[in-house]
Amino acid sequence: MSTTIPETDHDLVGGPDQPLQVLAEDGTRHRSPTLDPLLTDLDQDALADLLADMTVLRAIDDEAVALQRQGELGLWPPLKGQEAAQIGLSRALDPDDFLFTSYRENGLAWLRGVTPAEMLAVWRGTALSGWDPFARRMATPQVVIAAQTLHAVGHAMATRTRGEDGITVACFGDGATSQGDFAEALVFAASFQVPVLFFCQNNQYAISEPIGVQSIVPLSHRPVGVGIPVLRVDGNDVLAVRAASRLAAQRIRAGGGPMFLEAVTYRLGPHTTSDDPTRYRDEAELDRWRRRDPILRLERHLEQLGAPVEQVRARAAERAAEAATALRAALAELTPPDVESMFRHVLETEHPGLVRQRDQLAALEASLGPALGEDS
Repeated sequence: MSTTIPETDHDLVGGPDQPLQVLAEDGTRHRSPTLDPLLTDLDQDALADLLADMTVLRAIDDEAVALQRQGELGLWPPLKGQEAAQIGLSRALDPDDFLFTSYRENGLAWLRGVTPAEMLAVWRGTALSGWDPFARRMATPQVVIAAQTLHAVGHAMATRTRGEDGITVACFGDGATSQGDFAEALVFAASFQVPVLFFCQNNQYAISEPIGVQSIVPLSHRPVGVGIPVLRVDGNDVLAVRAASRLAAQRIRAGGGPMFLEAVTYRLGPHTTSDDPTRYRDEAELDRWRRRDPILRLERHLEQLGAPVEQVRARAAERAAEAATALRAALAELTPPDVESMFRHVLETEHPGLVRQRDQLAALEASLGPALGEDS
């Protein structure tokens, strides 16, 4: 099916206020001189794979929310609505690239090979750290807002010193850009020109604080002040995010120094499962963003291309169901850690104070043995 593609584009230098876009809300393809050269490898099968990726990710997220509501998880940070941002970034990176993320980047974890059990362990309280960061090339999620931006800059400095391949990516939300750690990370990255990509998912809310209150200018203006080039992209357009991420990564790999990429998106669900978003946003706002759903947008584009969308959707739904089933099955296999594990790996060698506390706890457990057995 041939279509006329309207042209739309913005300059890279200085940071555009209008986000770069490849797919309009109705699925219509825009022509972008900046991004089009980075999308030539995508045929209908590749587009179907991206649709399946987003569908599976939403199923995993929905299943985790359901598990938390059933008392199986202590907490869960939903990412519904942000699938295109995470899938687009992940599909643009190389295996050697290393990620530092916040607690909401479970889609990136899944695409990095993190197993369902590893993903859920922290949220169920059966592990203090879900996976081996070096095996996955991804640090375990950071809960302290913006702290991972400093970690990413330090890692990027170290990899350059060691002459290693790969770039470092720091993932965070709009709320993190108001933290001191973020400002310090920008200064260090700019001063030392390290190979790091700052990837901000601007989902419009820092918990309940709307972006219009948090910043009176687009977030992409902030890095420009320290000399870091930026891109601003429609975060609900998986093609635009993938292309912009590849463009940024290519520039960094070529020795161009750090870059900042803002993906303008929306959190359709609560901040976490302990949040009530009806207290700070209304249904009309939600409806506006539901019409920009990244999954529906790509489906509409496939329809315009004449692809067998029903078959594509059915295959994606099958994969999604399998992923949700695997998540629930993995949860059933998680077992509580023994209490003594909290004393392990605290220090390289045993410390008398820790040994004393461990022995005291063991004695307390022994004295309560029968009672503990009855409760279990």
